[in-house]
Amino acid sequence: MVFELPPLPYAYDSLEPWIDKETMIIHHDKHHKAYVDNLNKALIGHEELQGEIEWLLKNLDSISSQIRTQVKNHGGGHWNHSFFWACLKKNTKPSGELLRAIVRDFGGYEGFIIQFKQNAVSHFGSGWAWLALDPRTKKLEIMQTHDQESPISLGKIPLLVIDVWEHAYYLKYQNRRIDYVEAFPNVINWEQVEKNYLNAIR
Repeated sequence: MVFELPPLPYAYDSLEPWIDKETMIIHHDKHHKAYVDNLNKALIGHEELQGEIEWLLKNLDSISSQIRTQVKNHGGGHWNHSFFWACLKKNTKPSGELLRAIVRDFGGYEGFIIQFKQNAVSHFGSGWAWLALDPRTKKLEIMQTHDQESPISLGKIPLLVIDVWEHAYYLKYQNRRIDYVEAFPNVINWEQVEKNYLNAIR
């Protein structure tokens, strides 16, 4: 299977003023594309690995040690970014079963936002901050992954993510990750997050 860069599901300037057009162009067309291209290169000569990207990331231990790290890094970069784009949209709010779960597990929306932002700001180095579901407990949790590790490789079900690699915010916010994280709630696609949650619990 040859993996392809999925098109951005909205215009590059759709998230302004919170995330600028220039960042979206470079982030999607350059950074994400590089992960896709490098994943395809890593899989040359390994025709047995023809599964979906989710299968590869959930079964890293079964992949040859010669390319396992490359699949984890580049495959994770491809999957994480694809998931990230879908989590972005202006002017939405949590509701329904998802909001009830947020109240149950974090005490309310504001409590969740405070914890989520703290988790993202405190992440050391490059990586991601996630809202995920633990399939064993059916509880929501906030977690970090480093570099391009994905929660699906750890047995978790991701619902929402913020990219805290510097390339996600450096053009607009320079080294001020905290400002980027503070702005992020304005572009959370809660409609998509609720779909992710409903799919996860059913």
